[in-house]
Amino acid sequence: MSRESEADLSGEPSAAALPGTLPETLRTELIAFRRDMHMHPELGNQEFRTTAALKHRLEAAGLAPRVLNTGTGLFCDIGVPEGAAPGRPMLALRADIDALPIPDTKTGVAYRSTVPDRAHACGHDVHTTAVLGAGLVLAGLAREGLLPHPVRLIFQPAEEVLPGGALDAIESGVLEGVGRIIAVHCDPRVDVGTIGLRTGPITSACDRLEVSLDGPGGHTARPHLTTDLVTAAAKVATEVPALLARRVDARSGLALTWGRIAAGHACNVIPQHAELSGTVRCLDLKSWREAPDLVHAAIDEISALYHAKSQINYVRGVPPVVNDLVVAELLRDAQTARRGAQSIEDTEQSLGGEDFSWYLEQVPGAMARLGVRTPGDTSRRDLHRGDFDADERAIQVGVELFTAAALIDGDRS
Repeated sequence: MSRESEADLSGEPSAAALPGTLPETLRTELIAFRRDMHMHPELGNQEFRTTAALKHRLEAAGLAPRVLNTGTGLFCDIGVPEGAAPGRPMLALRADIDALPIPDTKTGVAYRSTVPDRAHACGHDVHTTAVLGAGLVLAGLAREGLLPHPVRLIFQPAEEVLPGGALDAIESGVLEGVGRIIAVHCDPRVDVGTIGLRTGPITSACDRLEVSLDGPGGHTARPHLTTDLVTAAAKVATEVPALLARRVDARSGLALTWGRIAAGHACNVIPQHAELSGTVRCLDLKSWREAPDLVHAAIDEISALYHAKSQINYVRGVPPVVNDLVVAELLRDAQTARRGAQSIEDTEQSLGGEDFSWYLEQVPGAMARLGVRTPGDTSRRDLHRGDFDADERAIQVGVELFTAAALIDGDRS
């Protein structure tokens, strides 16, 4: 259950080692900002209200945010004089601002979604508020001459829309002048105050596959005179995944799983058309890059054996998020400085996808899993469920993680 707890999360001995902790007045403001955003969720590329709210708050802090070319989302530099170049590559803090097309089913909270069939059920409102808060704190440090290195805030639209709004953000120039990039993602399996980290792949690749098979059709009494399209579809459904499993290293985790198959309308008619659709997931970047050619070849081979004509629509999703060793250690050092080494746990590679991976095709970076579970809560509210919520103390954890990373990175650059 989300709650504005009075419990202090900054009492560890190392918390005062760096400036940039979250003032109480700003903490209260950020919780209100998150709740307002939670009540007004917007789908990918429709985040006009959210973009306007972020722009207004950043401008009120004396900053100069720039809206992306797509009309939603924005980015903002801190510690760079207006009209000047940053001088050296910046650290970017990235958040995603879109919601999901599902109903909010939470009970007992005043900040439920006010928009039917729309909900912040993946924690993007927490990510956004944490980056906003970090930006406001870092802007204050910059005014005092305490920010050693310029920082860029990126508020990206359409993370939930394949192949991801990160590509549009990159096209809008958000990585120009950026040397490293960091982000967090809410994890309801991790207690608030703790982050999950790993080096290397932390998410998986996910693509969408649609296959059409065609033949002349015919009578089920004479399958030898036509293309038995139902059998062809069944063979594609079963043999293509098996063939793929023998053409890639099993450790790559490349897996084709069908979610839909359709063919025919009558029991005594061999149909002329069949359709299959599913997803292709893989754990490593090399296999993901090879997957389209491998899948096309396997489908063509099997369908040809049964004289079916195949048409393949392979829709690229996102590659795996692969955490850079140096940037992952920056996050580790930042969290250790704020809350001690005991507040970091190892995390496994997820089978989910995240378009933060597109940034990492351009610059090194890393993503941490931000704990949002209230200790002792056994409800197991997962991501992408209408009853998902976050312990709002995670906002403070995210803000202070980001600010510590910016300060440590600046000192090392």
